Amino acid sequence: MTWLDRLLRDWRIRAARRWIPPNARILDIGCGDGALLRAFGPKSACAIGIDPTPVQTPIPGVRLIQGSFPSDLPAGIGPFDAITMLATLEHFPETEQPRAVAACAELLDREGVVIVSLPSPRVDPILDALRALRLIDGMALEEHYGFDPRKTPPLFAAAGLECAAWRTFQLGLNHLFVFRFARISSSFPATAA
Repeated sequence: MTWLDRLLRDWRIRAARRWIPPNARILDIGCGDGALLRAFGPKSACAIGIDPTPVQTPIPGVRLIQGSFPSDLPAGIGPFDAITMLATLEHFPETEQPRAVAACAELLDREGVVIVSLPSPRVDPILDALRALRLIDGMALEEHYGFDPRKTPPLFAAAGLECAAWRTFQLGLNHLFVFRFARISSSFPATAA
């Protein structure tokens, strides 16, 4: 991982950080080197990361699982207050995304949030150039396929989750989404008598 890879990763973590409640039970899907869990693990009630590539260094207070989400996640864990998928969802084949999102909904506490960051499709040529210049390692760039971030809210809505926030960051080249279970309003519109 180059200095630029770490800079971009840390920027994503900072964007997600404000949505993770204190003492949260956290599941980090695609945890990579465990940077998010390293930051939150000791301060969380439970911290679990899953990634196909094993994290090389154990992280105190964090359970790391080598494998694919959701198939390799052990039964009986959860619910979680925060589920993160930072620069991860675009690596799932589109046919697998509904299953992954449904699994997030099943593992999420009723008051919890799913935090997703996704690159804009405009990022891929930039990343290709940065990799050619050896400024980034370009981890799994071959799995990018120009996923359109606008498809994300309907994908999560199909699993019963609403978009609570959506903004761009990193000069508009990345999107941050926050999803939660749909809230039922306790107020009803006044009706004429």
